[in-house]
Amino acid sequence: MAVSKEKKAELIKKFGKGENDCGSTPAQIAILTAEINELTEHLKTHKHDFHSKRGLLLKVGKRRSLLDYLKRNDVVSYRELIKKLDLRK
Repeated sequence: MAVSKEKKAELIKKFGKGENDCGSTPAQIAILTAEINELTEHLKTHKHDFHSKRGLLLKVGKRRSLLDYLKRNDVVSYRELIKKLDLRK
């Protein structure tokens, strides 16, 4: 269920500060969001895959804590990121 290298590189380029900046908070959040979306689609067809469901919940929690960190430290980029990733309905 991992994101492909090309997709991850594209997300890092778009949300990171540089091409190789996979450690910045917005880049990590974008990668986690892509992984969460893939796992959600997987779980729609495989309802009883409880190991993947646990992984999904761990990723959602990690993204939530990263979003809280970003909100505390840089509200402007937090709002931009929420809008770009379409996280709020």
